[in-house]
Amino acid sequence: MGAGIAQVCVQAGFETVGCEVSDELCNKARGTIDHFLARGVEKGRLSDADKQAALARLTTTTDLADLAGCDLVIEAIVEELDAKQALFAELSAIAPDAILATNTSALSVTQIASAAAAPGRVVGLHFFNPAPLLPLVEVVRTELTDDEVFEAAYAFAGALGKEPIHCHDTPGFVVNRVLIPLLNDCVRVLDEAHVTPEDLDKALRFGLNWPIGPCALIDLIGVDVHVHASEALWEALREPRMAPPPRLVAMEKAGLLGHKSGQGFFTYD
Repeated sequence: MGAGIAQVCVQAGFETVGCEVSDELCNKARGTIDHFLARGVEKGRLSDADKQAALARLTTTTDLADLAGCDLVIEAIVEELDAKQALFAELSAIAPDAILATNTSALSVTQIASAAAAPGRVVGLHFFNPAPLLPLVEVVRTELTDDEVFEAAYAFAGALGKEPIHCHDTPGFVVNRVLIPLLNDCVRVLDEAHVTPEDLDKALRFGLNWPIGPCALIDLIGVDVHVHASEALWEALREPRMAPPPRLVAMEKAGLLGHKSGQGFFTYD
């Protein structure tokens, strides 16, 4: 997600600093961005000059202190509250005047903001995967978010060429509040109706005009990511449909995570 968000930013003309935990991951992120920009050139969506200009706007670092001059910092680390709170505490000291945004999909933005020195400068910017392709950004405000911070974050999402929507900090925001229980229902149908993943995906693609079937979508999201989001919503809402189905929990434990592991509901090269 971090590389995808950075790609969107540099393509939109913003000078961008990508921070990773190692030089290896910095190089991997730059390579990923280079690869997808090159595909854009091949398909005629941008020129080679545009590609080179975008890459020139990207700087990578392993030192959080290099974010001191940033106007906006977007966090896209693991979906663990303690880790995010620790990072926001550090960012508050490093970039006290910056807007601090979290890309969390299921955690409370308010709880993340509680670790910041100035919670009013924290907002949610929830991009969807893959960030360069999907236009929606949920812009999430807490009760403490300053109006000018929220409006600046909303305007920034629009400047990226995205379609931002206003959200309040409620569990799952808008999309995941609807999508998580829906995908869980789809997985339960596999066992209850004795349907194959292939037929389930075909049913929703051709019966409901979904562009991608539910099993392929979970594989793309990552089974582990979906289970974690389901558990977070279950903890917050205690609605049975939010709880991850046993089949997904078993797949996570077996390492069948989808695209990232090479096998989930389907097999990938």
